[in-house]
Amino acid sequence: MKALVAYYSQTGNTEKIARAIYDAIPVAKEIKPVDDVESAQGYDIIFCGFPVHAHGVPGKAQPFIKGLPAGQKIAFFSTHGSLRGGQLPKQAFEEAIGLAPKATVLGHFGCRGRVDQKIIDSLMKKIEHRAWAEEAQSAAGHPDAGDLEDAKTFAAEMFAKARP
Repeated sequence: MKALVAYYSQTGNTEKIARAIYDAIPVAKEIKPVDDVESAQGYDIIFCGFPVHAHGVPGKAQPFIKGLPAGQKIAFFSTHGSLRGGQLPKQAFEEAIGLAPKATVLGHFGCRGRVDQKIIDSLMKKIEHRAWAEEAQSAAGHPDAGDLEDAKTFAAEMFAKARP
């Protein structure tokens, strides 16, 4: 088997999770930013990661996801400032799944990631975003060791699902 971990990371949070996933894969593997992937062909499983931006998939990750081959086994992962299991990260996963309608989605994993303080400060000034900005402040220090272990567990589970 052959695996690819492809990710888009703006602050380093998603890259940390990508590296934890990569470390947990027991077969031939590659890890690359999505912009550096020349072809998504020839992989038994692809792990694709991105930070959640405005409860969606960032524009820089979308072309890679849209270009996944039909039948490709994919596992999505993301980092976000919201609490785990919250509605905003769920919306981003739903969008990612919609961008790859012909791929076989095996699952998804999300964890918190530190949000740039400038973004939090900006959103705190807007009443409609203040609650989320307050929530995002508590994501400081993430992804932490527990998040990285959870990512490794996710990788092992997805790898088991991908086996022929």
